[in-house]
Amino acid sequence: MTEVAASGLGGARKGKAVSEDLRRRAVAAVLDEGMTVRAAARKFDVAAASVFRWLGRFRARGDVRADPPGGRPSLIASERARILRLLEKQPEIGNHGLHAALAAEGVAVSLSTVKRFLKLNGLQRKQRRARRRGHSRPLDISQRRP
Repeated sequence: MTEVAASGLGGARKGKAVSEDLRRRAVAAVLDEGMTVRAAARKFDVAAASVFRWLGRFRARGDVRADPPGGRPSLIASERARILRLLEKQPEIGNHGLHAALAAEGVAVSLSTVKRFLKLNGLQRKQRRARRRGHSRPLDISQRRP
């Protein structure tokens, strides 16, 4: 056995989500059973830093739940009603058309923001296949003129 594995620092759970029940049991082991943080971490196969963090949460707010995920609010979420109205008026409008329509109404957001909003809200636009200009069907290489 390697020295790292023998010391319990292998980190089998590194980066894995831990249930609230396991967090509660680890905190209870420290507070109720008098176990050290490092001993509780070894017993439950988690990092000592995690147990310290859960203890801090428990002492500060009385629970061990994970904090909500980070991120920032959508720049376009407040325009949901406007977007739905535009999509209802023009059901075949594409991403670029919707982006242009929003810009015409004074909503200045990027095309990627529009696409991300549509995807998150299950409103993705149907993508059309690329066609050559002036042709009714895609170019078939076998029908080229010599």
